[in-house]
Amino acid sequence: MDASASREHMLRRIRKALSRPLPAPFLPLETQGEPYPQPADDLSVIFATEFTRLLGRFAYCADEAELCNQLDALVREKGWADVFCRDEPLLALLDRNGMGHLPCSGNLRECDASLTRCEALVARTGSLLLSSAHAHGRTGSVHAPVHVCIAWTSQLVHDISDAFARLKATYGNNMPSAIHLATGPSRTADIEKTLVVGVHGPKEVYCFLVED
Repeated sequence: MDASASREHMLRRIRKALSRPLPAPFLPLETQGEPYPQPADDLSVIFATEFTRLLGRFAYCADEAELCNQLDALVREKGWADVFCRDEPLLALLDRNGMGHLPCSGNLRECDASLTRCEALVARTGSLLLSSAHAHGRTGSVHAPVHVCIAWTSQLVHDISDAFARLKATYGNNMPSAIHLATGPSRTADIEKTLVVGVHGPKEVYCFLVED
């Protein structure tokens, strides 16, 4: 059989096979119901549990004054001489609660810790949802050796899909150019299956949750 005859024979077999399509190999996806039902427990408890399980450091604050007291105590305990923060709303919050003395040089590469806000807290996975809509939302949680995130109870959601629905409701069609999830400090076990923390990002992550 020459090449052209072989090709025609193969095409006839393909056309014959396409005329009798096989049933789909997978069952239809179930579109009704949530894959992760809403929990009975409080979202703040679930988030705190998952966040600390992933080596995050969690602190609950009844109000902004308590937030600043706890944050000031942390800065003093750790001996941080430079906390990076360019977020004007956060700086204004600190100033009106007597923390205008926070040592901020504005040098992200040489700071001891960075201070940011977030878009949402995902309780089920203990994750922070961050975006470029906030000052240094791309880099503040990545380049500093320690990341401190300030969030409010109204930002708690159950699952990642809820967090993105919140983003859509906030920004509509003008979504931030960068959106990412941070789940605990940077860690890897690529080398000899030994867990190493702080290799590709912050070695410590703090979340201060403020009641609002």
